[in-house]
Amino acid sequence: MTPTTRKSAERKGAARKGATQKSATRKGATRRPTSRVASTKAPTGITGFDEITGGGLPRGRTTLAIGGPGSGKTILALQFLVNGAQQFGEAGIFVAFEETSSRIVANAESFEWGLDALRRKKLFFLDAQPKPGVVQSGNFDISGMLAVLEAKARAIGARRIVFDALDIVLALLPDATAKRREIYRLHEWLLARGLTGLITSKAGGDEASAHSDQPFGVMQFMVDCVVILTHGVVLGVSQRNLRVQKYRGSRFDENESPFVIGTHGLEVAVARTLGSATAAVSNERVSSGVARLDTMLGGGYYRGASVLITGFPGTAKTTLSGAFAEAACRRGERTMFVSFDSDGSEVMRNLASVGIRLERHVRNGRLRIVSARTITGSAETYLMHIKSLASEHRAQCLVIDPVSTLSKSGNEQTAHSVAERLIDWSKSQGITLVCTSLLDEMANQGEASSPLQISTLADTWIHLNYLVQAGERNRGMSIVKSRGTAHSNQVRELILSDAGVTLTDAYTAGGEVLMGTLRWQKESAERLARDVADVAAKLKRLRLDAEEAELRVRLKSLSMELEAKLGEKELLERTTASIATESTRDRTRMRELRGADAPSPARS
Repeated sequence: MTPTTRKSAERKGAARKGATQKSATRKGATRRPTSRVASTKAPTGITGFDEITGGGLPRGRTTLAIGGPGSGKTILALQFLVNGAQQFGEAGIFVAFEETSSRIVANAESFEWGLDALRRKKLFFLDAQPKPGVVQSGNFDISGMLAVLEAKARAIGARRIVFDALDIVLALLPDATAKRREIYRLHEWLLARGLTGLITSKAGGDEASAHSDQPFGVMQFMVDCVVILTHGVVLGVSQRNLRVQKYRGSRFDENESPFVIGTHGLEVAVARTLGSATAAVSNERVSSGVARLDTMLGGGYYRGASVLITGFPGTAKTTLSGAFAEAACRRGERTMFVSFDSDGSEVMRNLASVGIRLERHVRNGRLRIVSARTITGSAETYLMHIKSLASEHRAQCLVIDPVSTLSKSGNEQTAHSVAERLIDWSKSQGITLVCTSLLDEMANQGEASSPLQISTLADTWIHLNYLVQAGERNRGMSIVKSRGTAHSNQVRELILSDAGVTLTDAYTAGGEVLMGTLRWQKESAERLARDVADVAAKLKRLRLDAEEAELRVRLKSLSMELEAKLGEKELLERTTASIATESTRDRTRMRELRGADAPSPARS
């Protein structure tokens, strides 16, 4: 509060305070907003916050934002005014009790809100900080300051007002009774003028204080909406959370929601809720970058789907995701590759060793490789940066390698929520998302679930593991699930070479899947056995051919001999018949020559 305002307030005296309170009460009774206005909400324009509150702060009523240092109270209040002026055409007033307006504006320059332009028409800043070294003597109230604010509100047509760090000026009052009196005065003044008010304070930062005898504990009961902001450290990682403690006459999300302070101010994380609009789905297939994997998937991944690749260190998770990124770039799709393990140059070098060339796609701007090792903060911070960078790049395909790193950035519950919202966001944007997840190398070598427990959310789950045989370790790949399409259930060996990435056919011997040198030895032995069998078959075929030829010669000889015998038999029969006929004819002729009687017929 400025010295002039304070002197004006002191001159009014105690008698004036009583009259002022009655006047404010009368104004509240005659000028209180109608129920229609009270039931509406003033949107804040803050990402996620309006979803939590069902539309924004209560219009024409008062909201209290409380929290500790660095929790984001001032940014929340200032963003409420800025968005109100820029997006909704509502002028606002910012009353600063702690920092000067020039420092507040300077601190907000990084958010690119254009405060200088807004201050000329839509925003008014009032410096009301107590001067250093001022010793309060006698009684005072805030009536003078409220009179100044009322005149300014009328002048610019203000609909929103913020009192930042009200606890600073209330600390000058001598006792709790005086503090409560000024709180009531301010609350009634706001209601009487129909202003949407937001008060911030460091007092009463915990929920238990709402039931205490402190002034701000009472104020939590008085106002229509209470927002609690916290800023703590979880497992060495900074974490900010926001919770709406109360909201009269409205539904709201009662759970605590994490938020981050980004390039445009506060961004509140909101989980997907039932009844929300579903993202459009596509039946189009996109290649995984490995032809034989596409065949196993029935044609590749669905466009806009989420793909999870799990495996232990060294199972080629990055290689599979790199193959997908290269295939996407070849299709002309803008792609972003986020690596938590290596720098971009290392990623390109390592993938080039297996025939995946990403350099030219990076040069032509189609592919962007981001090293997430340069990002520090919570899982929410990672999500905010990933979404911002992907939107800036206009990415159609997104690779995150590995997404399980989020579980190391704070508690696992928060990381799981972030991973869920990452998948929901990618689906809503139509982005094909491929995430790898690192499993514990000391865990059981089975199909373990992802540390973030998001395998149930992924549309396609590919699992990579090791098969140790004959003293060597080989890579195996299987498709655990792929929603909406038939897929192979076989375990295939993943082969990495200079020529690229491929999969072998499943090979079993005695019911056991063989890979590596054992498979090579078994295949060599089978090839040798086949060669021996082929030689033996050829020899036997030659012997049979010889025997067949011999039999055919014998058959031909016998056939000729048979024909000779048949000819001889036929000749014999003809000769015999000819002789018999000739003999009969001779006897008949002899009888004729001798004049003998003809032979008599035989008697029966």
